[in-house]
Amino acid sequence: MAFYSDELIEEVRSRNDIVDVVGGYVRLQKKGNTYFGLCPFHNEKTGSFSVSPHKQMYYCFGCGAGGNVFTFLMQYENFTFGEAMQTLADKVGVELPKQEMSAAQKKEADKRALLLEINKEAAKYFYSLLRHQRGQKAYTYFKNRELSDETMQKFGLGYSDQYSDDLYRYLKSKGYQDEILKESGLITYDEVRGGHDKFWNRAMFPIMDVHNHVIGFGGRVMGDGEPKYLNSPETKVFDKSRNLYGLNIARSTRKDQLLLCEGYMDVIALHQAGFDNAVASLGTALTSGHANLLKRYTKEVYLTYDSDGAGVKAALRAIPILKEVGIVTKIINMQPYKDPDEFIKAMGAEEYQKRIDNAENSFMFEIRIMQKDYDMKDPESKTAFYNEIAKKLLGFSEELERNNYIEAVAGKYNISFDDLRKLVNNLAMKGGVVSKPTQLKSGIHENKKKEDGKKQSQKLLLTWLIEDTRLFGKVSNLISPDDFTEELYHKVATTLFEQFKMDGAVNPAKIISMFEDEEEQKEVAGLFNARIHEVETQGEMEKALKETIIRVKQNSIEFREAHANPTDINAMMQFIKERKELQELEKLHISIN
Repeated sequence: MAFYSDELIEEVRSRNDIVDVVGGYVRLQKKGNTYFGLCPFHNEKTGSFSVSPHKQMYYCFGCGAGGNVFTFLMQYENFTFGEAMQTLADKVGVELPKQEMSAAQKKEADKRALLLEINKEAAKYFYSLLRHQRGQKAYTYFKNRELSDETMQKFGLGYSDQYSDDLYRYLKSKGYQDEILKESGLITYDEVRGGHDKFWNRAMFPIMDVHNHVIGFGGRVMGDGEPKYLNSPETKVFDKSRNLYGLNIARSTRKDQLLLCEGYMDVIALHQAGFDNAVASLGTALTSGHANLLKRYTKEVYLTYDSDGAGVKAALRAIPILKEVGIVTKIINMQPYKDPDEFIKAMGAEEYQKRIDNAENSFMFEIRIMQKDYDMKDPESKTAFYNEIAKKLLGFSEELERNNYIEAVAGKYNISFDDLRKLVNNLAMKGGVVSKPTQLKSGIHENKKKEDGKKQSQKLLLTWLIEDTRLFGKVSNLISPDDFTEELYHKVATTLFEQFKMDGAVNPAKIISMFEDEEEQKEVAGLFNARIHEVETQGEMEKALKETIIRVKQNSIEFREAHANPTDINAMMQFIKERKELQELEKLHISIN
């Protein structure tokens, strides 16, 4: 962030309206002076995600995510600050100065570029071999899997020669040195054989990132060799947990959801059948990195894993990971076939679409799989099953959603709605799992962890100051930035008071850009979005303002007293004076107008 001047950062930020930027990702509805929508950073049914044109900020009252246009792109797109800056600058036609990299940064960037270049050369070589006589068996393999030439070309499919140093010799002929080839994941070395290929005698699947750069490979052995499938090791350009096979194509789909498969051939078969929204993880279980990547492109994921036991286990592992980032998940039933590739060959695209249309809700899928462990003819086992269902239903914090699932489960598993709801409520009372969200009397929304009153008062005062700058004139002779005792709050208050003194206005979105740490940005956004309840009339507002100022001042005196030298007579006298002034303040009426 330090590379760009504060003035340039502010120019780019101020020229990108927060409503336009966020509205490109989230459906927003205007309510009063603020826009609301469903939070893109956590799973919710009622919109607690707010976007303020006045503050040029967004804030979620549910999960606490918040910031300005930069932080939104950094959180949603997983951008670095530099990437967010470049994207927003391009959007409004601001030309950014070229960044001067350090020697170490340039060396690293050059190495990454060279690795991508080597991968591209290898992909081209494998591609050409598949269409050569030497690649006949791989070509026949793909044809037997009913892939068209057009599909093979679309996915860049290829063949690695049966000679185990074929690619090595080819890349050496292109001038690449052993040192960089070692890091490519394509070549391995030993003292006896020297350099030799990681992949040989295999049908090759190039793996591309979302920008269509070849970052790695998968290879299927031709014949009886082991392992049957082999993937590139992780390199400086290939991170298995943050890339998905086929996403470079699927990201442009017009379909409402992405189909998540287990293997390369499943993805390719689905694309050939017209389902251009299929992707797969790269020989590894689904991770939170995959889930966050999927969240960039869709709100819904349909799992189309193998129908065997391993596929079911993989689906059960994936569901909570996807739910954690707010993705709605459904399960496609492949039976009686093992996977999408087999299903498409046997039943065709039209029947597969019907399976998509009838995909199973992920919670109901979990319950159905769980039920297999219980004997429904045995009363004790049946009771245990219902108790396990009730425990899972406690995971729905919203009452309406919970009741909808209770109704669905009750209808399917031969238990009355009232009995199941009673069971859920009894468990909740015992474990204290489901409870109504509390609203603090101070007027600040309690979010996740209960904050102490000192922090609440300081947050509330900062929120009021940016929402009504007339208050600066009312409080500046009573409160100063030094009265904000939290380190972050003090820094924000200092900047806020300086902004008003210099410009007669405040710019909270600019203040967020002062902080590089994402958690600090989120906390600053929270300072400017303290939620106010039960303050409707001017009289109530004036009373609440006075009480808040008194609490902030009281805390300030106590904090400084606790940290003062007890032998400092002047400081002690100052505290006595301030306490008297505080007593006078309690008698004072503060008028907003």
